[in-house]
Amino acid sequence: SAGRRSQLLKGLPATSTVEENSAAGVAVYNFSVTVSPLASLPTIVHSNPLAEAFNIESKGGLEFRVITTGNPVLDYETMPKSFDLQIFVEDTTGRTDLNTLTIQVTDKNEHPVFRGNMAMQTVTVYVLERTSPERIYQVNAADPENAELKYSLLPATVPFLIKESGDIFSTKEFDYEKDPHCYFLNITVTDPDGLNSTRTVKINIININDEVPYFTTKQRIYRIPEEQSPGTIVANITAEDPDDEDSPSRLFYSIQSSDRHFSIDPATGVLRVAGRIDRDALPLRLHPNISLTVRVEDSPSRGHASEMEITVIIDDVNDNPPECNPSAFRREANENTAPGTFLFDLRNYCKDIDADPSNNQFIFTGLSGFGSNNFALESTVSGRLVMTGTIDLENSANPGVEVYTLTVRVQDTAHPNYSSKYPFYISFDNIIYIYIRIKPVNDFFPVFHNLSYVFSVSEITKVGSSIGRVHAIDKDWPPNVVTYSIVAGAGTRDYTNIFWISPTKGDVRILARLDYETTQKHIFTVQASDQEKSTTASVTVNVLEVNDEEPVCSPNFFSLQIPVNLAVGTNINGFRIECQDRDSDPRSFRYFINEGNENRHFTFSPSAGSNTSHLILASSFDYEGGLDTNWVYSLRVHITDDNLVSARDKTTHLTKTGTVTLSIRVIPNPTTATTTTPGFTVVTRRENLYSPSAWYVPFVLSLGGSLLLGLLGCLGLLLLPRLRCCCCCPPAGRARSTPLFYFLLCLSSQAMTKLNTIFDGEARDPVTGRMYEFNTRSGARRWKKSSEPLQPRLAMQVMSSATENSGQGVHRAEAPSKKEPSEKRKELTAATKPAAKPSAGQSETPGQAGLRLQKKKEESEDGGLSSPA
Repeated sequence: SAGRRSQLLKGLPATSTVEENSAAGVAVYNFSVTVSPLASLPTIVHSNPLAEAFNIESKGGLEFRVITTGNPVLDYETMPKSFDLQIFVEDTTGRTDLNTLTIQVTDKNEHPVFRGNMAMQTVTVYVLERTSPERIYQVNAADPENAELKYSLLPATVPFLIKESGDIFSTKEFDYEKDPHCYFLNITVTDPDGLNSTRTVKINIININDEVPYFTTKQRIYRIPEEQSPGTIVANITAEDPDDEDSPSRLFYSIQSSDRHFSIDPATGVLRVAGRIDRDALPLRLHPNISLTVRVEDSPSRGHASEMEITVIIDDVNDNPPECNPSAFRREANENTAPGTFLFDLRNYCKDIDADPSNNQFIFTGLSGFGSNNFALESTVSGRLVMTGTIDLENSANPGVEVYTLTVRVQDTAHPNYSSKYPFYISFDNIIYIYIRIKPVNDFFPVFHNLSYVFSVSEITKVGSSIGRVHAIDKDWPPNVVTYSIVAGAGTRDYTNIFWISPTKGDVRILARLDYETTQKHIFTVQASDQEKSTTASVTVNVLEVNDEEPVCSPNFFSLQIPVNLAVGTNINGFRIECQDRDSDPRSFRYFINEGNENRHFTFSPSAGSNTSHLILASSFDYEGGLDTNWVYSLRVHITDDNLVSARDKTTHLTKTGTVTLSIRVIPNPTTATTTTPGFTVVTRRENLYSPSAWYVPFVLSLGGSLLLGLLGCLGLLLLPRLRCCCCCPPAGRARSTPLFYFLLCLSSQAMTKLNTIFDGEARDPVTGRMYEFNTRSGARRWKKSSEPLQPRLAMQVMSSATENSGQGVHRAEAPSKKEPSEKRKELTAATKPAAKPSAGQSETPGQAGLRLQKKKEESEDGGLSSPA
């Protein structure tokens, strides 16, 4: 498989040797690979110790060899004597092999080597005449194999010898006038195997003299300009030695005083410039004269010498151009700055460092650049830059440039000589760049495109929608950033802000739903500001009316009971619904029964064109023939507001629908007349939802309830002794007043009930057809006045029974039981019979009806729901 270790290298692992000092390309070891093709050639992936002394080259086919690279050259004495090379190969199938080749470096006898000065060049030794025989030089040589060496000297006729230690000795006292002035000695060093090396030692015999040399040059003061190139000749100092007679003098020249500016040729006495001479730098700026002491000797040591003092005067040249720091200036000037206004002085930032006053004078010329006609230099000498024109950024003739780029040329008044110091300096002038930024001044107020804006918006526009945009411009240049805000209006009684404006774009959006029926027009003020100046505009938003209100009908739920033999066309129980729509005409209503009208027994009249409509029995019931089987009808009535809309416009007109639910129970033929108001069972359904944001409500209610209970408990404990005394043991004198006390207590209770009772439900008495109101908690009832609307807490669903219709989620009346009508009437009469009948011709009061309803409710809670009459 790919990546598997295989035996691909043939002849490895192995050990081989190589001789030290081998040249590059010497073959060290041959090996081959067993398969082909190869993904890569064999490679040395690691060397221990690390070195690049070996490489692998191909011999052709599958044969390879390890060779020396010559970098570094192998040295047995200084380098490791063994190398372990890890050779890696991989074929195209992914098989690999890794083996080690050990290479041992073998020693080779090498030539002896000279050390010290003799290793690099011929050594010259000077010997004074008349000097007794002595050691004149020590030859230093070594053998790489640390073998003992032998020294020899040729030619053998010279008056010198060399000892086994390498010391060279003179064998006689030399005479300069008789003996040769120079000897060349060939020094040979040999190792035990006969390998040798040879170097030459030159022996110069030095003449001894007793005369003092003297200077022949008479000039003592020299003058040169500064910044001369090194090597420039300043003076040619000459001297003679009487000992030399007619031959050239062998004299040695030197400068005794330490000076880095000059040097003298020790053999010829030529004085040259040795280093940079800057007249403009200290100490030459203050003292331009350089004094030198020149010494001439007739021997490098223990000879006779003479000295002479010379002076070199350094002259200043105009070698420095004027320089300004900084070379670029940035200044600001307000627009509409008056002509003649001073900006700044260039001379405060420029200077010429030449020492001579004639060379350090400069002028300013050549003011140029786009818009330079608005600026000027007072004079070429002063360098004061002033305004000459008025720059108005808003002026149409103005090019609209905020930053003016100017250039000023600074140049020497004297002829420049920069070539020695700046050989590549093309221009002798210095260019100054001046950037003048014209600072805008806020001259103008923002101006709206319109003094007022009018937007017309549909009342059903979604919250967050854009309804228009205001725009203002600022004539300042560059234009200021204009921000928009609403500073007045834009709110109602319910909302602080109905509208929002984008601060940057002026886009006006709505934050709350608009309602034409509440407010038809909104007027508010917007402001445009450039951070310094502002202006305002009026915005009027006209709300466009849209049919977005549903018809609201009263009652929206009602329970009815009708006899099975009710005549067709009868207004059932005199029931009617009355509808209102805030945004529709009363004639725009249509009435139709959407659900539950089996066999089309019921209809509304009028069916359209009025805000009131009566429930009419449209067809008779047929239970005996089997056509009708349902005794309870749950009707869902839809009321739409599109009656006045044409058929063509109904596809685009927005129609709203209101809903009324009616529960109608059909009563079989009665055998006895029912003269009492039937009992009603009130079912109240409430659902409590917890809001996490109102966490504090249960806490406050719990705390208040606890405090109230504690207070009532304390009051009860305080009143208990008195109540016992008053109720159980009334005083004899007050025994007759007890009935009056209880009668007054009853009246006050009834008064409290009257004041505190809220009649939050209404229904129709199926016997008398009159409307009455009732309290869903206590069961109290009263007859409803014809002109009195239903109280706002009417939210209960009043039904003949508490049977819940699981299909529609409302309570429907149960079907009649299988008892005979006469038995049912008897039960109904027994259940609803009041304790005291009202007198003939006197109707039952709402209070009596409420007491009877409360009693009926308690009986229903104990024994279940009672059957309606």
